[in-house]
Amino acid sequence: MDHVAYVREAFGWDREVVVSPGPQGAQGRIWRLEVGRARYALKEIYADPPSKASIDAELAFARRATEAGVRLPASHADREGRYLLTTPDGTWLRLYDWADLRPLDPAARTTPGELGKLLARLHRCAPATASEPDGRPPASWYDRVPAAHEWSKVSASDASWAGRLADLPAMLPDLVAAVAPADPAGLIVCHRDLHPDNVLADPDGNLVVVDWGDFGPAAPGRELARALFDWFCDDSVTDLDAMRGMYEAYVRAGGPGRLAEQADFSMLVASRLNFLLLQARIAVDSEAEPRHREWAEREIDEMLRILPTPRQLADVLQMALGTP
Repeated sequence: MDHVAYVREAFGWDREVVVSPGPQGAQGRIWRLEVGRARYALKEIYADPPSKASIDAELAFARRATEAGVRLPASHADREGRYLLTTPDGTWLRLYDWADLRPLDPAARTTPGELGKLLARLHRCAPATASEPDGRPPASWYDRVPAAHEWSKVSASDASWAGRLADLPAMLPDLVAAVAPADPAGLIVCHRDLHPDNVLADPDGNLVVVDWGDFGPAAPGRELARALFDWFCDDSVTDLDAMRGMYEAYVRAGGPGRLAEQADFSMLVASRLNFLLLQARIAVDSEAEPRHREWAEREIDEMLRILPTPRQLADVLQMALGTP
């Protein structure tokens, strides 16, 4: 709310701006702005801001996705053509259309099929790429796991979760054995974060994909595998029937990805372990803002709860291999 005057000037708004809080995530939070009859979502970015090349690539892919029938909030430039604003105090902001959205019910009968068709549309329209949007090699976040010594640095904390982190290195070998880099020739532009907070429904029931901050190269089968677990595996319960429904809908809709080997779970396993370690580092960082440490504590509990097991991976792979 401290940045309203700056945003009004940047976008040339000559009327009152009404601000209210929206959802918050690990890398930023959303503020709802009412400007006359118009409504916008102002994103405050916590992590490193996207480069101009990344924003240009995001806008180009958003156009392709929209043409393919995927709904997503439009991004707005200010009067100087800037899609990323930096306030005088160094805060990074982006402006999007606001949409009244609601969470999907994973247990609803139609949800698996709708998600499968949506992901197939995204993958069918995605161009091939062998690099991140800013030209760097594909991020290791999605196919490299933390080394054992990295866990020891955070498990020495007296936090309630520290003991569980200390036990991780002994538990992980079977889980991470198949994690490996993807074939660069098979990479396409992917969202890379299609969990339930980022695929929502509008008042008409249409699916809307939000938060494109992590988009970049990935193998479509690996993004499909991660999405199956993000939506239909909670703690020790794996809903194989729902996963099968999503997988079959994806295949029928022409999605190019397939689950064919254990390595196809690399993106799922690596990203969850890397996210867990990142949140643990934030939680024990005395210089981090209290709101970020509190958020990290909640994320650690969730990540430990939903970390997949080798048995779950094997069951899902068997399901996929048995799908025509």
